[in-house]
Amino acid sequence: MTASDLPAARAAVDAAQSIVEAASRTLAKGAIDDQQVVAYDLAHAAASVQAGRAMLDYGEKGELEARMACAYVADAVAELATKLFGREAAWGVSSDALDGARAFTATYRDPEFLATLAMEDGPRYLASDFELVQDTFRKFAEEKVKPVAEHIHRTNGDIPEDLIEGLAELGTFGLSVPEEYEGFSMGGEGEYVGMVVATEELSRGSLGAGGSLVTRPEILARALMAGGTEEQKKEWLPRLASAEVMNAVAVTEPNYGSDVAGVKVAATKTEDGNGYLIKGVKTWCTFAARADVLMLLARTDPDLSKKHKGLTLFVVPKPRGDGHGFELTQEAGDGIPGGGRMEGRPIDTIGYRGMHSYEISFEDWYVPKENMVGGEAGEGRGFYYQMAGFENGRLQTAARALGVMQAAMEEARTYSQDREVFGQPVADYQLTKAKLARMAVLTQAGRQLSYEVARLMAKGEGQLEASMVKAYVCKAAEWVTREAMQIHGGFGYAEEYAVSRYFVDARVLSIFEGADETLCLKLIARRLVEGQG
Repeated sequence: MTASDLPAARAAVDAAQSIVEAASRTLAKGAIDDQQVVAYDLAHAAASVQAGRAMLDYGEKGELEARMACAYVADAVAELATKLFGREAAWGVSSDALDGARAFTATYRDPEFLATLAMEDGPRYLASDFELVQDTFRKFAEEKVKPVAEHIHRTNGDIPEDLIEGLAELGTFGLSVPEEYEGFSMGGEGEYVGMVVATEELSRGSLGAGGSLVTRPEILARALMAGGTEEQKKEWLPRLASAEVMNAVAVTEPNYGSDVAGVKVAATKTEDGNGYLIKGVKTWCTFAARADVLMLLARTDPDLSKKHKGLTLFVVPKPRGDGHGFELTQEAGDGIPGGGRMEGRPIDTIGYRGMHSYEISFEDWYVPKENMVGGEAGEGRGFYYQMAGFENGRLQTAARALGVMQAAMEEARTYSQDREVFGQPVADYQLTKAKLARMAVLTQAGRQLSYEVARLMAKGEGQLEASMVKAYVCKAAEWVTREAMQIHGGFGYAEEYAVSRYFVDARVLSIFEGADETLCLKLIARRLVEGQG
């Protein structure tokens, strides 16, 4: 068995970091949009380097951990080499930039070495409090989420109410709500690392019916904490924490996804000044039928040249519906002028079922002025409150991806040991072992990076790193679930095996919470380039 070599791994990571810095300097000489391919690859390379740093720290904890760290770094260096080949000038490096890491990479990409990691997860090194969180949510996922996950997926069914009630009893929806508002957050690492751990375990049971239930309350709670009045916090945060109120997020529009500043849905003040009438169309409003309120971003200033400065955030109450679409009308009374309409058309998707997404049209839907986040001072500040709401969304999405990756890897291991092909178990073949080892290493790297980012965010830092971990882990999830499906052979394509669900669920992860291309080009690469100024 090959021993680990952390000093060589560290040198390889340093070499990769130097390449990232050289490319950032090179891009800084021109416009990023003129070099989008390099900028996109640079963003992912930087994310891999960040994961490499996290794995080097992990590797210091033991020999297995060190071998996993070496395997990850070798894999990341090899992947970077493919990005560089033939494009060295565009990256601002010479053709021998990675030659010093060649021998290390050859050693730790060797199939015989990788075979030793095929069935290894590696310890997570969670504090005792977080181990309790992990055990609690894993048990719930095993007993409550997994048994219904396949049925929900195949029938495109609604999430059972007893599942939502059970999560509420565990305090799931109050993980980001401060104790003073009847939540369970005491701030610091406990809030952020706890969210990562709980989300991974729930997503291991089901992405749509587990981990993603946490996302929307998290977003609205953080938006309210960032900009809500004290009255709004007291009104909504306890109800979110208890699941008395469940919410959806209505930001995206048919022509405006990641380009939020272009939002056109209008909120027009009523003649008496007591409320606003919402008019327009939102799309990809996940969980909108079941939700009791929508977190809606609307334009209160019709001057489109003001872009994001003309946007305001509202908490929009609505009756509950089911997953087959809804048509709602407002009757006059209790200050409501009446005549407002809201219609939700379900959008069929290949995966991520149970949450249900909708295109929602609003026709003079009335919202009282008290529901404008931040009150009068919040007018035109909605974009910033919404961004605060999404602050932890990328980290939480990475945790969702980890849960799907872990579940897929476990299914692949079990099937490969049980299934015989040409007279021996699939697990005994070298190619299978190499695939399983890479699954384990990528999953652990994503997990350790997620923990590191959570600790940074607990200190008010880590915004760039949160985008990096989202970009890295969500793309890795596509490879892990694909190969898990491939190891199942023909049965991987059959709905009766859960691995097919993991595959289609993983595909959405690089799309929502910031499409991968937009995240890489508009945020990560730009920040890297700005850092060279």
